[in-house]
Amino acid sequence: MNSIRQTALITGAGSGIGRAIALAFAAEGLDVASADIDLDAAEAVTKSVEQQGVGGLALQADVGDVGEINQMVASVVEKFGKLDVIVNNAGVTRAGNIMDLNEEDWDWIHRVNAKGVFFCLQAAARQMIAQADGGHPGGRIINMGSISGRGFIGASNAAYAASKGAVISLTKTAAQQLGRHGITVNAICPGITRTPIVDNIIASRARDRGLSEDEIMVEFARDVPIERINEPEDIAAMAVFLASAGARNITGQSYNVDGGLITS
Repeated sequence: MNSIRQTALITGAGSGIGRAIALAFAAEGLDVASADIDLDAAEAVTKSVEQQGVGGLALQADVGDVGEINQMVASVVEKFGKLDVIVNNAGVTRAGNIMDLNEEDWDWIHRVNAKGVFFCLQAAARQMIAQADGGHPGGRIINMGSISGRGFIGASNAAYAASKGAVISLTKTAAQQLGRHGITVNAICPGITRTPIVDNIIASRARDRGLSEDEIMVEFARDVPIERINEPEDIAAMAVFLASAGARNITGQSYNVDGGLITS
């Protein structure tokens, strides 16, 4: 990372992938704002961040609410004076067959996974552009896609897959339009990753099929060419790279981190 301390904001930072990214950024010397709909979870992550000798900030935010998004970004700038990196990680899903999904499911998933990512990206970009005008160039926007948006047969449900496809498309267009401001926009597309959300999906599928959760886990890993599913730290490592100087000329890309499940 740069010798000048950077400031990062991670949404959905209270657990799973978001928590791993927050801790990985802190280990790299970034100040970290951890936002989550669960304030207690965000505060717990912030304590761990601050133990690494960097600045931390815990925020409660519903990323489906544009007003709360704008306040979240404003709070980060008030605390740290700038925003260099945002990871739009917050997301929701549930296991479900396409014929079992309803309008409520669609709206719930897209409110967070698509609308939330778009308006978090927009709010962060607005701040980054203002900083560039003030002589502090560029910024890094990292969106959390999924291999479900690329046709993964094991997607939790079709509405979720559609929301992550939207994130991948948004990443391309945002990169094209924000590049002149020195802002890079990339996405990470995790494969099966051991998080609380995936644990819930595993439990649901085990109940539906009359199998144990361990049996479902074995099935998941069996399909992965390298025969292991992701840990959250695997995704965090990619986020660290995309926020680093080594990725300064990379933008508009969506990177699978999935052990080889999807090859396009």
